[in-house]
Amino acid sequence: MKLWYYAGMLTSVVLLSVTVSATPPPEVQVDYSADSTMETEGGMTLKSRIYHTADKDRMEMGASDGMTTIIRKDKKVIWQLMGDMYMEMPMNDSNASGMDALEIIEQAEVGQETVNGMKTTKSKVVAVKKDGSGKFGGFFWTTKEGITVKMEMLSKEGDKKMRMASELTNIKLGKQDPALFEIPAGYTKNDMGAMMGQMMMDGSQSQDRGRSRGAKKPGMEDGEPAVDINKMMKGLFGK
Repeated sequence: MKLWYYAGMLTSVVLLSVTVSATPPPEVQVDYSADSTMETEGGMTLKSRIYHTADKDRMEMGASDGMTTIIRKDKKVIWQLMGDMYMEMPMNDSNASGMDALEIIEQAEVGQETVNGMKTTKSKVVAVKKDGSGKFGGFFWTTKEGITVKMEMLSKEGDKKMRMASELTNIKLGKQDPALFEIPAGYTKNDMGAMMGQMMMDGSQSQDRGRSRGAKKPGMEDGEPAVDINKMMKGLFGK
């Protein structure tokens, strides 16, 4: 199911934005909430609502029947919530993060820009996996508090390349409810198989409803142009 795939992708984006901020400030210094839009190669658009506090992140994708990801860096776990179930994954090099295995080989400040009302510093970052299996790079627009308001990224692993862009809007600074970063009462812990089965069932029902209404392709909005990431990332890897 695509929702699961993009949930993992969005999780990686969040963790990567933290990893590449290796120079001060190393961590976001304020609590905040925001709307996030991520666009990937092929024109797929994923919208989510995010919440951040120290060592904790929450990402809500879809409506009430969508998926919620909670990243607890303090506990070194990632929780995926859907319906009344959740799955727990450790934060290590074998899961979707994999960002601890990166080594930054180039990092340079490009300039100052205002993005969505926020003053940011634009930086170029290139990193490689320590085992030599992949290369990542892109441009990051970061506030003085450490919030990555905008990101344009290219990853290359073997012959596979993936481009994506993400941007935050409706950013609100302020203390977040601690309950947002906990598993709600009554949720049942399940494995991947159970979660995937629930998602396939929900997806099938959504498709049936969509066919009856002549629905558009999920994730695409009326009049919303695709980002020309190829142009934005031209020359990053000399290609």
